Amino acid sequence: MNVKITALSTLIAATLAAPAFAAEDGAYKVADKPIKLDIHLHQKKFVYNNDWPVEKEAARLTNVHLNNVASMATTKSEEAFNLLIASGDLPDIVGGSSMKNNVNTYGPEGAFVPLNKLIEEHAPNIKAFFDANPDVWASIKASDGNVYYIPYLPDGKYGRGYFVRYDWLEKLGLEPPKNVDEMYEVLKAFRDNDPNGNGKKDEVPFFARHWQEMVRLVTLWDGRTSGSDVFHDFHVIDGQIKHGYAQENYKVGIQNLAKWYQEGLIDAEVFTRGSRSREYLLSADLGGMTHDWFASTSGYNDSLADKVEGFQFKAFAPPASISGKRVEEHRRAKVKPDGWAISYTNEHPIETIKYFDFWFTQEGKRLANFGIQGEHYELVDGKPVFKKEILEADTPVNAQMWAIGAQVQRGFPMDYQNEVQWSNKYALEGIALYDQGDYLLEPFMGVSLNTKEKDIYDKHWVTIRDYMVEMQQAWILGSRDIEKDWPNYQKSIERMGYKKVVSAMQAAYDRAYKTN
Repeated sequence: MNVKITALSTLIAATLAAPAFAAEDGAYKVADKPIKLDIHLHQKKFVYNNDWPVEKEAARLTNVHLNNVASMATTKSEEAFNLLIASGDLPDIVGGSSMKNNVNTYGPEGAFVPLNKLIEEHAPNIKAFFDANPDVWASIKASDGNVYYIPYLPDGKYGRGYFVRYDWLEKLGLEPPKNVDEMYEVLKAFRDNDPNGNGKKDEVPFFARHWQEMVRLVTLWDGRTSGSDVFHDFHVIDGQIKHGYAQENYKVGIQNLAKWYQEGLIDAEVFTRGSRSREYLLSADLGGMTHDWFASTSGYNDSLADKVEGFQFKAFAPPASISGKRVEEHRRAKVKPDGWAISYTNEHPIETIKYFDFWFTQEGKRLANFGIQGEHYELVDGKPVFKKEILEADTPVNAQMWAIGAQVQRGFPMDYQNEVQWSNKYALEGIALYDQGDYLLEPFMGVSLNTKEKDIYDKHWVTIRDYMVEMQQAWILGSRDIEKDWPNYQKSIERMGYKKVVSAMQAAYDRAYKTN
């Protein structure tokens, strides 16, 4: 799609020169008269809803009314965006999942408004956030140096951790494993010593509802699988882009995971059981250990308390690796590729950026995170606290929030206190345990590729990644031997363009972060 840059420049120059409206009708109003803006916000299983209570309250406070034009004809946000961009008929605001790559591709061509100057002059709350978080600003810039979208900004540090059946440990006279060797012995004990007491050798020592979390165990041998909250991603060490699946320590880790799998220490159905494995194996008193989300995994201590006698499934600190390092590879992202952008067709870019800025104010953040005061939360000592009926409802709190338009991944900063309020004591204890140690690794926050770099990436990377994952599974399942395959594996990824991809990624990384 090509849009005339001159038309865009004329529009921006005119609107930037226009005087700002006075906030006569309230502290958050961005215009004297109501403004209606069309929005295409597609996020996997839902689209923007004009009737969300949160949307209506935001419209009342700001005088900006959003009208959805997105369709659920497809549940794939990327496909929805491609259909929109191909039409050439863009609404005022485009938002939803995976915005970063899309707007950073089409923004420099003129499809989206560069936000740098608009933020500087009309969005003090957004500017304050980016001034305090320059790494986030660097991560969302396009290759031309402009920012084209306001991202969804998660909060908190810890997402996933190690969990083990403490009641099984107690029954077998064991302690939570402190290193990889102790973890091996604990898993063997779970396999052999009947901790569920049913007289059968049916325990599943280690399981994972996402098989990638089993592969993440290569960190116990100083390997890596990702540097972000996305599986199979690149990582960064001392400013250098690397990929874990090409490193020697990864090979050692896979060798050991193959050994554990063959010995029955890892779920035999780890690649096929699917996302219900946690629910099934814990409810059936079969699962012993996993690596998963703190809040949802800790919840089984409440839901299974009356169903599995003595049930205790609690977090333990990351076991030390073979070199003595305790690491937690997964961490919450500081910034997501989701968010929203202003299209070139928007005749009110100043009012729109002010509207975006509203979601970074105290009132806007509360609305986005907790819903409407008096209906969904109350202020206690100046802090939002969910009402009892929200916390005690049968529907999970996050699902209740989505239903009213809160916690929707538009461009806004999440408040982790939202999640704290519906996390049980076991989750909070686990997070506190992880907070005692320096376990988190340097995050990889992504890069924006220019046209040449993107061509290299698109030409080579998916094929390389799929080959890496295919070999990974074959090695763990035992159908191939990584020791024998490793030399040819290295040659194959090199022939497929691995070094070209890393070089392109490194150039983009240096441009974004080393000149920031």
